[in-house]
Amino acid sequence: MSETTFPRQTRWEERWHPLREEWVVIAAHRQDRPWIGETVSIADQEIPAYQADCYLCPGNSRVSGARNPDYTGVYVFDNDHPCVGLNAPEEPPAPPYPYRVRPARGLARVICYSPAHNLTLAEMALPNIEEVVSMWQAQTRELQQVPGIKHLLFFENRGEVVGVSNPHPHGQIYATNFVFKSIETELFAAQRYQIETGQHLFSTIISAEQSDGRRVLYEDEHSIAFVPYFARYAYEVYVAPKRRVPYVSDLNEQEVVSLARALKNVTVRFDNLWQMPFPYVMALHQAPNDGDYGTYHFFIAFHPPLRQPSRLKYLAGPEIGGGNFISDTLPEEKAAELLQQATVHYREQSKRNELS
Repeated sequence: MSETTFPRQTRWEERWHPLREEWVVIAAHRQDRPWIGETVSIADQEIPAYQADCYLCPGNSRVSGARNPDYTGVYVFDNDHPCVGLNAPEEPPAPPYPYRVRPARGLARVICYSPAHNLTLAEMALPNIEEVVSMWQAQTRELQQVPGIKHLLFFENRGEVVGVSNPHPHGQIYATNFVFKSIETELFAAQRYQIETGQHLFSTIISAEQSDGRRVLYEDEHSIAFVPYFARYAYEVYVAPKRRVPYVSDLNEQEVVSLARALKNVTVRFDNLWQMPFPYVMALHQAPNDGDYGTYHFFIAFHPPLRQPSRLKYLAGPEIGGGNFISDTLPEEKAAELLQQATVHYREQSKRNELS
């Protein structure tokens, strides 16, 4: 088959990812290639508001034996199985050269977004999402004061296909004595960009997305959400305040409300896309805590693993072996699909229809 006979959405191009300083290969025609590999099934099942054996529901016991209080809002507790600890060994056994080792010290916490077992960010009321953002702010301020903590990674893994077995709405916090690699890479890229151009990198990205317009999913006075030009995953979305701040805790009251609206808008579009709970990994990108990082722009990234309703984006030879992402989709087309979705959740719309 010649190049000219491929569909119009065919792309053989590389797009520069300025935050990671690497190229992303766009090969959109591969989305429709024959597939005989593994597929996934995501059931839209009824989930109760309270689950007796859920270790995150109010009043229930956790695996550690601790019991949750009868909380009514956002609830935070120390992870019963933390990946880092404040009591990590001071001097791990030294390996032979050229290897190095150091203690992984810090705190790990769980954030329950709601006492309701059957809610998600997409189905929560806007004031409840604002409470989640406010808790992110409070935890950022608190954990920045812990001696030795250099970085705070807030994230949410949603859906069984990303390894989550408990649907109770929750996220996690890793407060560590090291800076996670993605943030370190973005920080260096932002610093280099400012030195070379005199401009701020993420602000320039926002301006480019506004100028193009096709990939913008939501925008108001304070916030913007878009599928980035250089998206690696099919439905990757960035949500960011327009004002450059290094931490979520720097947002003012109006910006918190705006960010909550943007999060609601994006997550509802996700669920409405295929009328099912849409899996993703969501991460808050914040600057490290151990210096002045005025060039860094806080944002939230959604990395959904699905490229079709039943097909995962597998990381294989090019990504794992070669180190470069191959995108099987075109960001403009994926943004158009999300833009076509209603901003009222399909379950809520179904309830409205039943009452009318």
